[in-house]
Amino acid sequence: MPRYDRLGASSRLRFFDPLPHLVAAGLDVSTAPFFDDDYLRRLYAGQPAKGWPLAGRYRRRIAALRAAGRTDLLWIEKEALPWLPAGAERLLFGGRPYVLDFDDAWHLRYAGHRLAPVRGLLGDKLERLVAGAALTVVANEALAAWAEGAGARRLLRLPTPVDLARYQAAPAPERTAAGFRVGWIGTPSSARYLAALAEPLAALAASGPLTLVTVASRPIARPGVPEEFIPWSETGEAEALAGIDVGIMPLPHTPFAQGKSGFKLLQYMAAGKAVVASPVGENRRIVADGVTGLWADSPEGWVQALEALRTDLDLRNRLAAAGRDLVAREYDLAVLGPRLAAALAQVARV
Repeated sequence: MPRYDRLGASSRLRFFDPLPHLVAAGLDVSTAPFFDDDYLRRLYAGQPAKGWPLAGRYRRRIAALRAAGRTDLLWIEKEALPWLPAGAERLLFGGRPYVLDFDDAWHLRYAGHRLAPVRGLLGDKLERLVAGAALTVVANEALAAWAEGAGARRLLRLPTPVDLARYQAAPAPERTAAGFRVGWIGTPSSARYLAALAEPLAALAASGPLTLVTVASRPIARPGVPEEFIPWSETGEAEALAGIDVGIMPLPHTPFAQGKSGFKLLQYMAAGKAVVASPVGENRRIVADGVTGLWADSPEGWVQALEALRTDLDLRNRLAAAGRDLVAREYDLAVLGPRLAAALAQVARV
């Protein structure tokens, strides 16, 4: 039971992409997303959600839970029924074993909510669900520590996999007068983190040709920073990243950012690009400073790291090669897909 259909990155990468490996392991899987692609298109466009379709999504999810009476296992992304108490979900599970999957610090949405009634009713919802789950799958160490503290009975640390094969044949567009091409890929919810790089990127652009290449649902538009906006698509993201020189992932030192999975970095690395990242959370595990990428933790640090990669092609190529090797060893879908399938099959006892 993914949260989204294929347009939602977390569902696509952690639920839909691994499905062939689950089928190969003998699992018969049916999917019932809570939100459809129209919901995400409206969300990414900054449009409010419509009330009646939202009510219909709850009805469909409840119907799907009731219809799943003969299943051996429920596989749920984050939660089955957003904004409803844990007891309501557990009642609809009907005693069936269930697996929960988390790719970021979703629990903070409730525990840190600005409204006291929400915190009181839902503040420990996900912890209660984790305590009753047959298996909890988490994307990183920060989430693993949280799940263990919540009483997880069984835990699988599974980074969000990247399908390395999709990036191997991506052609690199011809170089233009844009010069040094700094790439960022993401959704509107993570675009706010680029605000911290407004001044460093503007300073770099003032000292030499530089373009910020954004692969997203809409442009970022930072003053003084030339931008090439490439509308995101599942079929086009690999080719878009093939045309950058360096990929970036800035993050603040916040509890929610600590739970981010670092998938952007893995995409850049899969595309054979050097990376610069804030040393926050899972970024510290993925990027070994000076080996698989560079860290930057201040405006001056970002300028220095990007300038080093702009001027030192050998450094850029060395980091890029090490990053791609890392993805092939530890983060490729071909490696992680069978691991997930084996864990689900063991819990389902098939």
